[in-house]
Amino acid sequence: MTRPHTTVILAMSADGKIADTVRSPTLFGSPNDKAHLETQVALADAILVGATTLRSGKSAMRVINPELLKQREQQGKPPQPVQIICSRNAQINPEIKFFSQPIPRWLLTTPQGAKRWEQQPGFDRILIANGGDKGIDWQAAFSEMAQLGLERIAVLGGGELVASLVAEDLIDEFWLTVCPLIIGGAKAPTPVEGTGFLTAQAPRLELLSAAQVGQELFLHYRVQRKEE
Repeated sequence: MTRPHTTVILAMSADGKIADTVRSPTLFGSPNDKAHLETQVALADAILVGATTLRSGKSAMRVINPELLKQREQQGKPPQPVQIICSRNAQINPEIKFFSQPIPRWLLTTPQGAKRWEQQPGFDRILIANGGDKGIDWQAAFSEMAQLGLERIAVLGGGELVASLVAEDLIDEFWLTVCPLIIGGAKAPTPVEGTGFLTAQAPRLELLSAAQVGQELFLHYRVQRKEE
């Protein structure tokens, strides 16, 4: 395996926003969406989250459901997936709740970001993938994660992280929950930020399933590769 199988899991408003303009940490998904998210997290070996998303929420999405914990145990997995924070400069407040949660914590960063955490605890492992002016070398990072035994990764945001991974063709699936509200705002974040893609070169998706649960839609897509 050259890299882990990678799935993006996000809830968004009906107009395609994953947060409001001030990036409030309040989750707008229903209990059904939260249960769906926890189920997907329980399937993963690692969770990838951008530093901006962590600064907003200040904590990790853990597996709490006893049935899901038992499922992981039966599969020979630890109770919690590894939480990997991605940041080129690693400017993260060591006092936030994330650092006191009972979870394995890794940092994926650059040599510059790694220096910030050389003299203080907080992360169990620091992965360095130097991409020069581009920040993190995502191809190298994913290759190293595979070598470390991570087979399935769940990406929980934010949009800049997802955009970087889409641009490097490192995403295999999307789970998008469409929630019944309108957020609006030109500066409100979307599932995929960055510079965007021209329509002719935009990645194509195959819809695997669509289910309505209450007032929400759960959409499951597979990324179509060019050779397909």
